[in-house]
Amino acid sequence: MPHISLKHVTKRFSNFTAVEDLNLEISDRGFVTLLGPSGCGKTTTLRMIAGLETPTEGRITIGDTVVFDAEEGINLPPVKRDIGFLFQNYALWPHMTVEQNISFGLENLKWKPAAIRERVDELLALLKIQGFEKRYPSELSGGQQQRVAIARTLAPSPKVLFMDEPLSNLDAKLRQEMRTELKRLHTDTSSTFIYVTHDQLEAMTLSTQVCLMKEGILQQYAPPLEVYNAPANQFVAEFVGNPTMNFIPARVESAAGDSLTLDLLGKKGVFTSRTGAVTQSGASVIVGIRPEFLPISENGALDGVAYSTLPSGMETTVKISVGELTLSSVVFGSVDYAVDSPVKFDVVGEKIVLFDSQTHDRIAIGSLKL
Repeated sequence: MPHISLKHVTKRFSNFTAVEDLNLEISDRGFVTLLGPSGCGKTTTLRMIAGLETPTEGRITIGDTVVFDAEEGINLPPVKRDIGFLFQNYALWPHMTVEQNISFGLENLKWKPAAIRERVDELLALLKIQGFEKRYPSELSGGQQQRVAIARTLAPSPKVLFMDEPLSNLDAKLRQEMRTELKRLHTDTSSTFIYVTHDQLEAMTLSTQVCLMKEGILQQYAPPLEVYNAPANQFVAEFVGNPTMNFIPARVESAAGDSLTLDLLGKKGVFTSRTGAVTQSGASVIVGIRPEFLPISENGALDGVAYSTLPSGMETTVKISVGELTLSSVVFGSVDYAVDSPVKFDVVGEKIVLFDSQTHDRIAIGSLKL
């Protein structure tokens, strides 16, 4: 399987820049998710790698082959890039059976009938759709159609599999099941997967690397847990995680080494960095705290009021009013709190994130003691 490299790739449509100076290295057998809100450039990036869109500038390499280079005038068509593309709408032939849909591309590639039969049987077993080979797409459920579409895409053993929001047409339960199957499929096929989604849960659960974009600009490219625990900036921190990270304005009263004394929520707190660089006295900062690091307890150092509660059985999300702020806390277990009742809570852990209030970039990660 190939390594994929994008160097200074830019795509402009008239006066609109869809992707700007993107540099990306996708490792062999990686599962990379292009994540971001609508219009951020993720699908354009996918299409440029696949050859369905021509970049304005830059260079793209798949394995040892340069598939696009603006300066040298190289632009290989998709058919010569040895890729598979899985579309959002499945694009199955309605007049063909399951096995005919899977074998169609192999017949066009002039595979021998025995090899086609062996490959189709292999994919039917891999995707768990044995027994459906004689059915037509209209006789299948959405999840079964999705599996057939994946099987057809995998049939010629492409070096890279591209997927553009392939689960968006499925209901919630089926999406969860297909996430499990896709992750297992990635392991079983040892292929390189590039996956577009706006769903941060899909990105977190499926990826080996997340490429998070905003307005055509790369914000962070890192493993999912690193994106979650060490967001590069406030946009990343807010986009990834549900409930989203809490952002609390604070002022630095004093700075000494790796410690800052902060004024926040009407209290004094000491932030101790474990990542080195901090800021100076008098600076305005934003303290980012994930909901699981705001536990509710009887002896909590902070006071608030339960604005609303959302129990789900395994955990409860509690919205806490503190002055003009509304914070989110996740309490694990089957618990609930009465609306408008007073609650006490704490700040715990060593994954509290400090952001610059002007640039919104991450300054440091550490602990906060109130």
